[in-house]
Amino acid sequence: MEFLSYLISGISLGSVYAIIALGYTMVYGIAKMLNFAHGDVIMIGGYISYITISSLGVPGWLSVIIAMAVCTVLGIIIEGLAYKPLRSAPSLAVLITAIGVSYFLQNSALLIWGANPKTYSPLVNGNIKLFEGELTISYVSLLTVVACIIIMVVLMLFTSKTKMGKAMRACSEDKGAAQLMGINVNLTISVTFAIGSALAAIAGVLLLSSYPSLMPTTGSMPGIKAFTAAVFGGIGSIPGAFLGGVLLGVIESFASAYISTQLANSIVFAVLIIVLLVRPTGLLGKRIQEKV
Repeated sequence: MEFLSYLISGISLGSVYAIIALGYTMVYGIAKMLNFAHGDVIMIGGYISYITISSLGVPGWLSVIIAMAVCTVLGIIIEGLAYKPLRSAPSLAVLITAIGVSYFLQNSALLIWGANPKTYSPLVNGNIKLFEGELTISYVSLLTVVACIIIMVVLMLFTSKTKMGKAMRACSEDKGAAQLMGINVNLTISVTFAIGSALAAIAGVLLLSSYPSLMPTTGSMPGIKAFTAAVFGGIGSIPGAFLGGVLLGVIESFASAYISTQLANSIVFAVLIIVLLVRPTGLLGKRIQEKV
């Protein structure tokens, strides 16, 4: 039963990574830029949810909606002020800007809410006991997995069935050709950042429901691991982000349980290196042939 318990815990943690990775993979797939401030948007979403629950007394589900709204606006502002002027700039300039935005958000949170950790109350409480109480599954774990699956399915339907989703796919293939066909590339990229930031808010709340310590640096490591999950599964692929996140969570859970909690992160990144040596585009990534 311990094996099943660690597996369920890993799938739950991996589902959080997957939701964050979906934001990474959408932004990279369409805008071709790595938004390393994405992890800090998770932290902002967590703080907004915490403040609305503790200070305003709103229900947990409403705090999630408020956090999503705030993070959506934040994502659009970040894209418009920090990334939009760098559309034609070298990738190194975008990377440095993303790191700068990340530190700006962390230090802003430090000034506004302080460095002392806040204890976040889970969205749902309680457990399900199976096999005469030998296996316990928390409602938070179930909620996280179900939310991740629903989000992935909705995103796949959105990108394949809606006009904006098709515009996103067109921009991911060729921005210049998409613009010639009448697609508003700037609007499409802004909508992509908005969706990714809203997903970051959901991921932040679900993460804090399982690991309730909230600090200005809360989103840093989950953000890095989610980026790892996106690369692991094949960055630019929605199913790849889901698969990479879940596998990463399961590997981390088993590594912590059976090897060492101190070495768990090292093992996760070592597995990523091995996978990329075998499949440089990730598990579900497309192989791109360059014309010479």
